[in-house]
Amino acid sequence: MSTDVETAVGTFVWHENLSKDPDKAKAFYTKLFGWEIEVFKPGEMDYSMIKSGGTTHGGFMKPQEDIPPHWLGHILVKDVDEKIAQVEGAGGKILFGPMDIPEVGRFAVIADPQGAPFSLFSSTGDEGPQSGGVFVWDELHTSDVGGAKSFYGEVFGWTATDRDMGSMTYTIFERGEKQIAGCAPLEEGSQGPSWIPYIYSDDAKATVAQAKELGANVFMQAEDVPTVGSIAVLQDPVGAVFGVFKPSES
Repeated sequence: MSTDVETAVGTFVWHENLSKDPDKAKAFYTKLFGWEIEVFKPGEMDYSMIKSGGTTHGGFMKPQEDIPPHWLGHILVKDVDEKIAQVEGAGGKILFGPMDIPEVGRFAVIADPQGAPFSLFSSTGDEGPQSGGVFVWDELHTSDVGGAKSFYGEVFGWTATDRDMGSMTYTIFERGEKQIAGCAPLEEGSQGPSWIPYIYSDDAKATVAQAKELGANVFMQAEDVPTVGSIAVLQDPVGAVFGVFKPSES
């Protein structure tokens, strides 16, 4: 396994939009972010992949079960089955799989002890997918921050650093010197524990305005966070929640 893949292990490498109406979701995101759609195995799997900057970063699909629309983040691991044992030992649950994807890899959908879903993914090749530059951050909203720190630390070796944000304490998950994701307490009235991906934008405020015109709901208007950047949280017209992020230039 190459050094690049070793570095990517334990990080989010793919993001998938799951909803009852993938075509509506595709139309929204391609208009909002200028993404292209590349179909994997046309006539066989017909899996619609997100293509940007000449690289694929995620996809759209209709789930087999009746589940609420959401974005599913895939975390790269060396061995899915071995990691499943660790997940169960740490209090997580297997929601689907494990299952092989021919010529691609193996995956399983997991729920952490608080119920937030994510996926374990191992690649058949030497190089796993990379979502950098499009999906630039992942954020866990959970009912038990302490429990999340324990679970993700045990399963992926993530360490946790708390930061005082004034109105709340925000946790940064790290693996070595690399920042992996954020973690925040679940807000009252939210649907439940979940992972939310943040998508890069050159202008967060303009993206929010365009998203509203395209039928999105705005959960948090674009706000500037000192030394971090401009962020916003929205819900696409099909119902999946995502964030917009314009990193600080300083």
